[in-house]
Amino acid sequence: MPQIVMAPSKGGDVDTSVKKQAFAFLEKLSTDDSLAGLHIEPIAGCIDERVRTGRVNDFWRAVLFKLQGHGKDAHYIYIGVWPHDEAIAIARKSRLSVNPVNGIAELITATDGAVPAAAPARPIQAPKAEAPPSLLGSRGFDLQSLVEDLGIDPDLARAALAATSEDEMLVLAETAVQWQGLALIDLASGTPLWTVKATLGLDTPVEPHPEPATPEQEDDALIAALQHPAARLQFALIEDNEELRRALEDGDFAAWRVFLHPEQRKYASQSYNGPFRLSGGAGTGKTVVLVHRARHLARQNPAARILLTTYTRTLAEAMDHALQRLDPTLPRASKLGDSGVYVTGIDAAARAVLVGAKDLAMDLESVLGVRSPVISGRTAQNAWAQAAATVPELPDELSSAAFLSAEYAMVVLPGRITTRDEYLTARRPGRGVALDRKKRIAVWAAIEAYRSGASIEGSIDFAEVPAVAAAHLDRTAGQSGTPRVDHVLVDEGQDLTPAHWQFLRALVAPGPNDLFIAEDAHQRIYGQSVVLGRYGIQIVGRSQRLRLNYRTTAENLRYAVGALSGAAFVDLEGEPEVADYRSARSGPAPRIIPCPSLTAELDKAAEEVSRWLAAGVEPEAIGLLVRDSHQATQLARGLDDRGVAVRVVEQGAPRPGRPLVMTMHRAKGMEFSRVLIAGANADLLPAEYLLKGLTDADRMDVLARERSLLYVAMTRARDELLITTSGSPSNLLPTTAVS
Repeated sequence: MPQIVMAPSKGGDVDTSVKKQAFAFLEKLSTDDSLAGLHIEPIAGCIDERVRTGRVNDFWRAVLFKLQGHGKDAHYIYIGVWPHDEAIAIARKSRLSVNPVNGIAELITATDGAVPAAAPARPIQAPKAEAPPSLLGSRGFDLQSLVEDLGIDPDLARAALAATSEDEMLVLAETAVQWQGLALIDLASGTPLWTVKATLGLDTPVEPHPEPATPEQEDDALIAALQHPAARLQFALIEDNEELRRALEDGDFAAWRVFLHPEQRKYASQSYNGPFRLSGGAGTGKTVVLVHRARHLARQNPAARILLTTYTRTLAEAMDHALQRLDPTLPRASKLGDSGVYVTGIDAAARAVLVGAKDLAMDLESVLGVRSPVISGRTAQNAWAQAAATVPELPDELSSAAFLSAEYAMVVLPGRITTRDEYLTARRPGRGVALDRKKRIAVWAAIEAYRSGASIEGSIDFAEVPAVAAAHLDRTAGQSGTPRVDHVLVDEGQDLTPAHWQFLRALVAPGPNDLFIAEDAHQRIYGQSVVLGRYGIQIVGRSQRLRLNYRTTAENLRYAVGALSGAAFVDLEGEPEVADYRSARSGPAPRIIPCPSLTAELDKAAEEVSRWLAAGVEPEAIGLLVRDSHQATQLARGLDDRGVAVRVVEQGAPRPGRPLVMTMHRAKGMEFSRVLIAGANADLLPAEYLLKGLTDADRMDVLARERSLLYVAMTRARDELLITTSGSPSNLLPTTAVS
C-alpha cells in the first residue's frame, strides 16, 4: 500500500469542507494509487520529474511528490492543496532532493522565500567608515565550512556570510529550508559547529550513492533521506488514516505534534539510567518533549504505569488534551497506578494516595507529630497569621505568613520534624535568614500553634498532603514490594516543593527512566528554589538544556528576557541559570503605551483589540493578561462597556468567539497570536501587599518571582506584544520597547 508522508503544508487557508475532501483524497491514495478518480498526473515543464498533482475536487488540486523505490511501495509526499492553476504553477517550481553533504531530504517549493543574493539592506555608511564585519566571519566561518562541511545551500551561505547581526541572520533563516535556517541561527549565536552538527544529527558520515544512479536508486536514496533526524523537521510518515485525518484537520499539526527538532526527538525517545532533567526557556518545547516521551514509553510497553504531572490542574488538563490530540489510541489509565498514561496535577496525585489509605494515622504522626487522625478539610488561609499572633516573642520580621509557611515547607515538612529539639538542630540550606536559638524557639512555637489548630479542626494544608503521601509510600513500599508507577514525567518542575519531590521519589523506584523532569528556573512563579539532590533525586550527568524558542519572535523574546535582569536564578541542581535563549522567528517590536488614567487605558485596550479583530485575528488567539482576578473583572467590564465582548477564563462557561481575559498565573502553559498586558503599573506589578513585612531574603525572592511572572506573560505572545499602563509604569518593565 502507498505510504503518505506529510510536509508542513504550504497551501493557503482552506475551509473545513476542503480539508475533508483532501482527507478523502489521501485516504483513497493510501489504499490504491491507481484509482482513476484520483487523477495522479505528472506535470510538463517541471524542475523535478517526481512531482504530481491529484484531483481533490473540480477546483482544488493536491501537490505531491511520488517516490517509487526498488521493490518498495510508492511514497507520496503531500505538500498541500491549491486552486487548479496555482497548484500547477507551484508543482512546476518545486523540488525534492538529497543534500549531498549530509544526506538530508530537502523540499523547496515555489512558495518558499527566495534566498537573497546579498545580506538585507543596511544604512548607507559614511564614505570612509569601515563596513560592519560579517557575523559568521568573525566567528571563524567561511564559505567552505558552511557549504562543504555543514551542507548549507551555496547562495544561502554567501548571504549568511554577508550578514552583520543576529537579526539579519534571522531574516535569512526564515527563507531557508528549516534545518539550514536553524543551523544558521545557532551559529550566529556562537554555538560551535560541532554542537550544531550533533544536535541536528549531522555528525554521521553519509554513504555515497553509485553514479550514475537509476531512477529507482535515486528514489531509494530519497526515501532513506526522509528518515534523517533533521529531515523529520519537514517530513512525517503517517501511520494510519486516523493520524492522517488529524494531520489535515488540525491547523497546528505541523507546529508541534510531529515535526520535532532532532534534539527534541532524542530526549523524547532516549533511555536514561536514572532521573533526567531537561531545562529550557519559555517556548523551547519542553512540554512537547514530555508529551512525546509519554507516548514513546507507552508504545514501548503498553502495560507500563506512567504518570504525567505538573504543578497546576490547568497545565495538567492542557497536557492531557495535547496527549489526546497527539495519539488518541494510547492506553490511558483511569487512576494512579493503573496501566497506561495517567495525567493529573501533582496535588491530585498525592491526594489519590491518601484516599482510602490504611493506617494513615501512623503517617500523619511521622510527619506532623501527634494529632487527630481525622482529615475533614483544608487548613484556613489565615491560620499562619493566627498562629503567629499567639507568640508575642516572635520578631516582626519572622511573623509574616510568607516567612512561616516557607520555613514550614522548606525545612520542617521535608525533614519530618515533629519536636522542638529536632528543629533546633535542623539544617536550613537556602533559607537566607539566620536564626539563633531564641528565634528558632519562637518560630517553633508558631509552628506548634499552627499544627494544634489544624488538629482541632481536622484540617491539612496543601504542603502537608504530599509530605504525608510520601511518608505513606515509604512505609508501605516494603510491604507491597511494588512501586505505584513505573515512570514519572514532570512538567514545570521549578514550581514543585520539597514535599512534592519526596512524594515523586517515593512513587517510582530508582532505576532506568524513572523520573524525567522539565523545568525552567526563569518561570518559577510559585514556590521557593529547590535543589533536587537534597531529596534523593540525583541528576549528575543526566541534564540537558533547550535554547531555541519556537513560539515567541526574537523581538518579543529579547524584551521578555530583559524583565529578568536584576534577579539571580538557580536551577534544580543549584546552578545559576542564564537566559541565553534565541528565537527562530522575527516580528514587530513590543509596544508600551502609557495612559494618563484607567479610563484612557481601557479606551486604548478596546481600540487595540478591535484593531486585531478587524485584521482577521481569531478571537481566541488574543490573550488579555493582568496581575490578579480583580483586574481581570475590571478589564472585562471596561471592554464590554466599550463594545468589545471578551471572556474571563476563570469565570463562567466557555463562550467561543471571544478574546480571553485571564491572570498572568492562569496564562502559564498557553500561547496567543496577540497578547495585551494591561495594568503594568508600579503599584500593581509587583503587588504591594506581597512585599509587606518580609525579610530581605524573602523580599528578593518575591521580586524574582514577580519578574518571572512578567516574563511568563510576555512569552505567551507568538506575534505581537502590547503593554498598557495607567499611572507610573512598573519598574520591572524593560525600557527598550517602542511606545
